[in-house]
Amino acid sequence: QVQLAESGGGSVQAGGSLKLSCRVSGYIGCCCELAWYRQTPGQEREMVSRISSGGTTYYADSVTGRFTISKDNTRGNLALQMVSRANGDTGVYYCSACGKIWGQGTQVSVSS
Repeated sequence: QVQLAESGGGSVQAGGSLKLSCRVSGYIGCCCELAWYRQTPGQEREMVSRISSGGTTYYADSVTGRFTISKDNTRGNLALQMVSRANGDTGVYYCSACGKIWGQGTQVSVSS
């Protein structure tokens, strides 16, 4: 059974850096895409970045140039390096595998 566990959330001032990690337990298959989603109060969960099994990355317009997604091909763990911005980055960040397996989320709070 695949399990995902996020860590690294916390409070940061705008312009500061934060690195989120997602520990992947279990075998997710050869072609599974990993992604980071974000949910802010009153809003639907939105994808901020994803990475394919081959390493192709995608970023939402709101985070392009500020966030970097990466994965450890040996262990399968996922990371998200963030340079924060006060407007819009606050929320709960979720790790996702194959579009259907979710972690419990980690809170990020950005202050101006």
